[in-house]
Amino acid sequence: MIFGRYLYLAKFLLIKIFSNFFMKWKLLLFGITGAKHSNFYGQTYIYKANNSFIKLGNRLTFRSYPNSNLIGINRNCSLSTLRFNSQIVIGDYCGLSGTVIGAFTKIELGKGVMCGANTLITDSDWHIDDPRSGVCKPITIEDNVWLGEGVKVLKGVTIGKNSVIGAGSIVTKSIPANVIAAGNPCRIIKQHIVF
Repeated sequence: MIFGRYLYLAKFLLIKIFSNFFMKWKLLLFGITGAKHSNFYGQTYIYKANNSFIKLGNRLTFRSYPNSNLIGINRNCSLSTLRFNSQIVIGDYCGLSGTVIGAFTKIELGKGVMCGANTLITDSDWHIDDPRSGVCKPITIEDNVWLGEGVKVLKGVTIGKNSVIGAGSIVTKSIPANVIAAGNPCRIIKQHIVF
């Protein structure tokens, strides 16, 4: 039993070492700044359109390996800037677990944002050449926000600092600071006391 635990920890450490080494070179290749003292568990997918911008803060955690988050991750983290001048900006101390971020305009995460397993953040309806698709609108997620497992944050949304979004929620409208919100569509449940 103890041997199996040590074997698991050794495997996990090797995945982290290899992933950090590989991602360091991948970020350099894509011209992405930041990510000092950050940890990668598995490979993060990156797509960067011409003349687009991705800036990563320091001390980030990207969990793409299925067992690196015990709630379960069903995909790799993904950062995509999809148009000329589109931007992704992620502040210091953020954690992403199987999180997909797709920016056609600008998506900004403040400091200390926690993205639970399999979250999605996108500022577009995608299929932008289809007339049924609406206009792309930027997203701002302020400091110390916690997105629960499976949350989807859609275009034009701002989530105020210290707010918590419940698991499985679909955020279609802005959420103020210091609240707990959940549901489809996401609504405020109660004020949140910040310590």
